[in-house]
Amino acid sequence: MRAALYARVSTDDQAVEGFSLDAQIKRLEAYCRVRGWDIADEYRDEGFSGRNTKRPEYDRMMRESDGWDVLLVLKMDRIHRNSVNFARMMDDLRDIGKEFNSVQEKFDTTTAMGRFVMDIMQRIAQLESEQIGERTYMGMEFKARNGTGHLGSGHPYGYTYTEDGLEIVRDEAHTVRAIYNMYVRGSTMDDIAGFLNSAEIPAKKGGQWNKQSVCNILHNPLYAGYIDWNGIIRRGEQDAIIDRSTFERVNGPLELSRCAPRYT
Repeated sequence: MRAALYARVSTDDQAVEGFSLDAQIKRLEAYCRVRGWDIADEYRDEGFSGRNTKRPEYDRMMRESDGWDVLLVLKMDRIHRNSVNFARMMDDLRDIGKEFNSVQEKFDTTTAMGRFVMDIMQRIAQLESEQIGERTYMGMEFKARNGTGHLGSGHPYGYTYTEDGLEIVRDEAHTVRAIYNMYVRGSTMDDIAGFLNSAEIPAKKGGQWNKQSVCNILHNPLYAGYIDWNGIIRRGEQDAIIDRSTFERVNGPLELSRCAPRYT
């Protein structure tokens, strides 16, 4: 029996003891030794959600299915957290004559009971995932409506995240102001992107500017000191890079949500 060892961690999982990629693979290797299985290959997806199948190592594993007989995971939710995607994968495995085994739940596809219990457990995993998503959404909505805490993630151009929240990056802030000034004076988004590229001003992460990246800056109230989350617009805690009047010259009046008490 040739086993394909699959391990996955999302960003949140990486902080959970016992779910690191190395820890998962180590336990899968030990399981193979006990069963007398050969290891065909190891597939590791780091920082990818289990709610979809857009994962590079998962895709590579499925493309290389001729080289293994059984797909081995530590837990079922390492491979999928969505019962529809899991069912499709199981159909695909059956079509090509492959097996599935989950070490921790001790499930495999060689028995009818194993297939039944596996389906139930996967639906429970999906329910848990959806409940986490609902709680996250509710928490973000509460912050937006009550004006507490920071919303969003990543490092928007012109800012960087610190322990105290968003702080302005001076050089990038100059570029943001230039983008607004050029647009107000009649330059198109394509013109602005071309100018920035010709001036060798790097976009975020050192990339090239394009119409979409310029558009994102022009229409984001973040730069005027506001936060827009799911249609709820409130005064943010970050310093503004441009004034509100400049933002409104580009976008029209900034309509603030009445339910958020922190507007100034």
